[in-house]
Amino acid sequence: MSAGPILEVEDLRVHFRIGGGMFGRGDRILKAVDGVSFRLGAGETLGLVGESGCGKSTLGRAVLRLLPLAKGRVLWLGQDLGALDTEALRRQRRSMQIVFQDPLAALNPRMTAGEIIAEPLRTFEPEQGAAATRERVKAMMGKVGLLPQQINRYPHEFSGGQCQRIGIARAMITRPKLIVCDEPVSALDVSIQAQIVNLLMELQAEYGLALIFISHNLAIVRHVSHRIMVLYLGRVAELATREQLYRNPRHPYTQALISAVPLPDPDLERGRRRLVLKGDLPSPLDPPSGCAFRTRCPKATAICARETPPLLPIAAGHEVACHHWNE
Repeated sequence: MSAGPILEVEDLRVHFRIGGGMFGRGDRILKAVDGVSFRLGAGETLGLVGESGCGKSTLGRAVLRLLPLAKGRVLWLGQDLGALDTEALRRQRRSMQIVFQDPLAALNPRMTAGEIIAEPLRTFEPEQGAAATRERVKAMMGKVGLLPQQINRYPHEFSGGQCQRIGIARAMITRPKLIVCDEPVSALDVSIQAQIVNLLMELQAEYGLALIFISHNLAIVRHVSHRIMVLYLGRVAELATREQLYRNPRHPYTQALISAVPLPDPDLERGRRRLVLKGDLPSPLDPPSGCAFRTRCPKATAICARETPPLLPIAAGHEVACHHWNE
């Protein structure tokens, strides 16, 4: 990993206007991401975890400027992406790619594997000839574990894991510096999940990729990530290195998430104490006052209803947003 960040996100907010009557009267604002900041270095993996509806995928897409920002900045190699015109932003996109959750749905069924993988090259390197493009596609297919002779097959002729390999090859073909992995293994069998995760880690080591890895599976996130960000209703609950987070989680929400991860030792699993959250995730259209987690938190007190806890550093590389983190 490099010492300096290649990506800097400052107070990023993504809001959606929901419902409403005529002329927007009565519209409500959904704060999907509400003031998130972080940095990411080359060769580093930042894991994003949290329940469905916490803003993980929205944050990943907003970083790539696939969604409009209500506030905040995304700095890519020191350059504010929001200040770029359409053409300048398009040129930067070759360095920032995404791998989607559903491998089959992310591929055009009318295009062959070779055409799908080559699509970014037609966008960013239109001057390259057909023969050179085909050779680059075959080489990349080999890198991701596909056979070059499969280049003319269609998506329905591949398994789910192979389709995800096609998606990874498409993302890698322009040699990007950053890939957002949006739940890349959640739709796959467990045995295939490990293969895809290991493939991403191998590509990261070879090309120095920075990864934003979004997942519900904390066991996978622990395996792949250098640092982990825990999101709750669009805000950061805790941000720490992998070792800090799993050894000494300080936010009650993080503690509950880690408690839900099964242990491979059946004796330890039977004897462990689980932290079970009460209630459901509140609606992001009507979040609780103060700390959004207080309605489910066993440590909540009056101050939690009055004041939103700031994200504070409690150790080097470890930040937490909780009024009672040291109890």
